[in-house]
Amino acid sequence: MGSRKETPEELKERLRQKELKNNPFGAFSDGVNRSEYGNLTGLGWKGTGIIILILVIGYIIYKLLN
Repeated sequence: MGSRKETPEELKERLRQKELKNNPFGAFSDGVNRSEYGNLTGLGWKGTGIIILILVIGYIIYKLLN
């Protein structure tokens, strides 16, 4: 292993990856924010599952009220 210094970009990316690992709902929030602009790639399978669950619950409530 070398003793080269970490660049500011590498440090920022390493800290971002650590935050995403430690805070999955922060990642979900990022995915929701991306979805406002039409990009769902960052949402992941958990976010997709939550959206489907919300849609199903909304449909059930809609049918019960009609």
